Amino acid sequence: MKRRAFLAGSAAMVGAPALAQSVDGVGSVEMESAVTPSVRRNISAFRMLDWRPYFSNLRNGVILCDTDSRAVHFWGEDGQTYKLYPSSVPLTDELTRRGRTRVVRKVEGPDWRPTPSMLERNPEWPPYVPPGPDNPLGTHALYLSWTYYRIHGTHDTRKIGRRSSSGCIGLYNEHIQELFALAKVGTQVLLI
Repeated sequence: MKRRAFLAGSAAMVGAPALAQSVDGVGSVEMESAVTPSVRRNISAFRMLDWRPYFSNLRNGVILCDTDSRAVHFWGEDGQTYKLYPSSVPLTDELTRRGRTRVVRKVEGPDWRPTPSMLERNPEWPPYVPPGPDNPLGTHALYLSWTYYRIHGTHDTRKIGRRSSSGCIGLYNEHIQELFALAKVGTQVLLI
């Protein structure tokens, strides 16, 4: 298979919205979103994984958030459904929580309140943002059993593929909408 055909297939597998790609002189792949043409992403770290090293079963489906490769993997309970999404991850290791949790609530059109530590670091932030286009949680949110931690969309697509959050995992709104439909309350989640 030629490299361009493989990369095009990889881009489709990742599921990024309307992507164009280019290969630079050193063989890395950069992707450019049609939604935000000036933002470029490197997808060379994206690879399909098997769920077995991370989970003992697929009950209720499973989500793996890999903060090193900045990717979210979903495997359905049926063993056939697999999705791979680029993500934003926490800014620092201190803000990154790792370990096992689960989805405890699903909210379409979430509102947002910064945590007390966020407001300490950013006193200019509003104490509340209602659902809508300026909401930092985007269009959908999966609330985890850990207080303040979520997998959610974002209104700022420049954050995807970067260390940019205060602890949450962010996805393109198109991707969180798809993951939201696939995940259940009780879906297992592992952050590594």
